[in-house]
Amino acid sequence: MASAQILAQKQAVVDALVEKIKSSVSGVLVDYKGINVEDDTKLRAELRKAGVEYTVIKNTLISKACDEVGYGELKDYLKGMTAFAISMDDQVVAAKILANYAKDHENFVLKAGYCDGNVLDTDGIKALAEIPSKEVLIGRMLGSLQSSLYSFAYVLQAIIDKDGSAEAPAAE
Repeated sequence: MASAQILAQKQAVVDALVEKIKSSVSGVLVDYKGINVEDDTKLRAELRKAGVEYTVIKNTLISKACDEVGYGELKDYLKGMTAFAISMDDQVVAAKILANYAKDHENFVLKAGYCDGNVLDTDGIKALAEIPSKEVLIGRMLGSLQSSLYSFAYVLQAIIDKDGSAEAPAAE
């Protein structure tokens, strides 16, 4: 039987995980078996650079945290070796990095995750990974607005040019 001290340590891990999940915007569960240390180190560095916390946690502890947060549906995916990537700021960055990594490593499998309070299955995580970054979306929106403004200015200039030529006195 587990001692009270060990149970307290496990509860502290669950409590910390609950707080991280509550304050995050997205998270992704992956099965990381079969990847080597060098690849794992590169992946962790890339995730860290993007502001994503990536840790290996026991499935039972993730399960308890998911129950407390209201993501009980994620428990169905907690089989095998599980790593958990949590993003505090960007909804798509964790899914994007992990999905890209999974393309090159067949043993690395996206399991499930959550984004803005919604639980996502594997297909949902893959769809989330396909969304362009916030910067790209902002650039597209600004380009669209700029294009509309240029078109509007062009039409106004054409009206001015047309009116200006009709009112010009004829040369004698």
